[in-house]
Amino acid sequence: MDPRGFPTTLPEFQRVFPSDVACATYLKKLRWPNGFACASCGVIGEPFRFAARPHVLRCRSCRADTSLRAGTVMQGTHTPLSVWFWAAYLATTQTPGQSALQFQRQLGLTRYETAYMILQKLRAGMVRPTRDAIGDEHAVEVDETLVGGRTRGEGKSVHHKVYVIAAVEARVRKHDEPASANGTEQHRNGKPLKRATYAGRLRMQVISDRKAATCEEFVRANVAPKSLVRTDGWGGYDKLTTMGYRHIPIALDGDPVLTDAHLPLIHLVFSNLKAWWLGTHHGTSQQHLQAYLNEYTFRFNRRFYPMTAFNSVLGIAVKTIPPTYAALYSGAWEHPASQPRSPQIAMPFA
Repeated sequence: MDPRGFPTTLPEFQRVFPSDVACATYLKKLRWPNGFACASCGVIGEPFRFAARPHVLRCRSCRADTSLRAGTVMQGTHTPLSVWFWAAYLATTQTPGQSALQFQRQLGLTRYETAYMILQKLRAGMVRPTRDAIGDEHAVEVDETLVGGRTRGEGKSVHHKVYVIAAVEARVRKHDEPASANGTEQHRNGKPLKRATYAGRLRMQVISDRKAATCEEFVRANVAPKSLVRTDGWGGYDKLTTMGYRHIPIALDGDPVLTDAHLPLIHLVFSNLKAWWLGTHHGTSQQHLQAYLNEYTFRFNRRFYPMTAFNSVLGIAVKTIPPTYAALYSGAWEHPASQPRSPQIAMPFA
């Protein structure tokens, strides 16, 4: 077990969460670390518990009931807590992620729609309401790409592509780090060398166009002021210097050597995103693309400690109002990351 109290391996997970009661106890501690406080009367104390309804807490003072699911991504659902915990574990610890069909099979759900809704609600909980700005002491690479492709049955010239803009930190490895790429050789003592730089925190967003106003707003909302920002020669970033950033634009003109030297990480991020999006999910509609970007970003930013992501998504989820089935399929639901947020003080890999 991790010292912070959450499982880090599959056997530990099975041992810690063998039933709905164990899941409810864990969720109660997560929501009220200083003790249960009744929302009706404000009294702090141990509530009544019910064996048949482990997610319900009844205040001993005013007898008001409080649901552990209320105000979380599990709100309004009748799916057992243990299924939700397994869903959160699978969605956050599996490197290639989970498709809804895989979800349905592994969790033994009878309906595909149930599996899909669980995944979408978890994705809504993968965006921290107070996201931090990235950059600061680290350089940031910013670029855009087109995601999508030809739609089957609509003709060769019909494509449904959408712009995605991203920013990723370019962090420099420490000189005393084992097997770091401080030399020019590709291998040393039979072991492949790591790159001198590696990707830090990532931010991604679906955008309607790549005009200057759109690109500038994304950078302003996601990159800390005065950060070093590297871009290609696209004119949409020309005003970053006047906005207070240390901007270094270079026209790459498709030169692979120049691209690898100036923007070594952002194109790798885009390549991996498209491989994951097509390989695991076989694409998705533009309406829900931001949700998949949220999941990719969440897992990417926690790739060095994937087992802690299970605890993270539950911690974030208890502060999130989830989408409803009707809102998702009507198009009324707007995925959280589609609106830029004001920069905050940067924290490691949030």
